[in-house]
Amino acid sequence: MVNGIHAIIYTQDAENVRAFFRDTLKLSSVDVGHGWLIFALPPAELGIHPADGEAHTELYLMCDNIQATMKDLAGKGIEFTGPVAEEGWGLTTAIKLPGGGELGIYQPRHPTALGLASAGSSSSKRKPGRAKSGAGKPKPRKRARKAAKRRKR
Repeated sequence: MVNGIHAIIYTQDAENVRAFFRDTLKLSSVDVGHGWLIFALPPAELGIHPADGEAHTELYLMCDNIQATMKDLAGKGIEFTGPVAEEGWGLTTAIKLPGGGELGIYQPRHPTALGLASAGSSSSKRKPGRAKSGAGKPKPRKRARKAAKRRKR
């Protein structure tokens, strides 16, 4: 049974990228030895999209307000690859990581799967709406009742 996602960022400057996640983003971590940190991440979701060209994987940090998030990060010395782009499905930009890499950041404009139970739940019945954190999500008790009904079928 899948119980999580393990993502890896390969970089020429691992020490400073780790410091960015630890000191700037304030993410908790565990040291697995020799200073190798594995960070706890906020809730996540996974989208599967058709590729226009070669298959690839992308990683984005999500936020509720991209302008406020950029202002906060810029105040901590973080640089961005460019201005915010309107993608229709959300607002995007990317953070410049030490060592030359970049990490996408976006404010979704679609319903998100954050907060849904990870096993056995389906969001296909959810109606599109404003992508505000917590918007359109059933209350935990209501969600548990719906899951119990599905198990009985």
